[in-house]
Amino acid sequence: MTNLEGKVIVITGGGQGIGLGISQAMLAGGAALLVAQRSPLPSNLADRDWVHWVETDLSNPDSYAAVASAAEQTFGKVDVLVNNAGFMFEKPLDDLQLEDWNRMIAVNLTAPVFLSKHLLPLLCADRGGSIINIGSIEGLAANPQHAAYCASKGGIHALTRAMAVDLGKDNIRVNAIAPGWIRTDLSDDYINAQQDPETAWKDLYKMHPAGRIGEPEDVGKLAVYLASDDSSFVTGQVIVIDGGRTSKLPLPF
Repeated sequence: MTNLEGKVIVITGGGQGIGLGISQAMLAGGAALLVAQRSPLPSNLADRDWVHWVETDLSNPDSYAAVASAAEQTFGKVDVLVNNAGFMFEKPLDDLQLEDWNRMIAVNLTAPVFLSKHLLPLLCADRGGSIINIGSIEGLAANPQHAAYCASKGGIHALTRAMAVDLGKDNIRVNAIAPGWIRTDLSDDYINAQQDPETAWKDLYKMHPAGRIGEPEDVGKLAVYLASDDSSFVTGQVIVIDGGRTSKLPLPF
């Protein structure tokens, strides 16, 4: 296991789904966590030493300063920021409302920009650090009715490169992880809600050359690498973790 002893990680949305997988991997590496999200932490995080929760709604601009203040008061420094929190909805373009768009962009794109900005003094205070943005393969290709989500994740990928260029002088590395299909309660519910769930599961597995779909811990392991000194020469990258899904051309049979 990569050593994260002594490192302080701030992660948004770290109590469920992919975020929980990242949080658990960081803890296993020896890091301390500040988890920023609206809902209380699950017991498998809340009962751990060196895990702190700050209640926040990232659609509210006041949340950025609140998270930064909590990090400073609790730990006095930040080594790694994981901009993980996000949400998704399905709406065709002709039904997309401005308020839908604004909330998607506020949480998925604006919050990572300005939370990073507010945490820069803490990230710069020691030896620099690492910012990890969670993108998506939907920043590279599109599913139907996902215009707002795809735009937000494509923006995250472009933002990552720009941040890496701007923050290199401060010894802050910035990378993005672009997950494919990762198994969570929400993604399971989505497949099980299809008209023929059994066929949907089989077809989903066939899309992946790796022969399986991803697990939150797969993303967690990659995040630990990007958080650690082992990746000290890696910055400005969007790393796809999708079991080969986006490398496989579909065939009609």
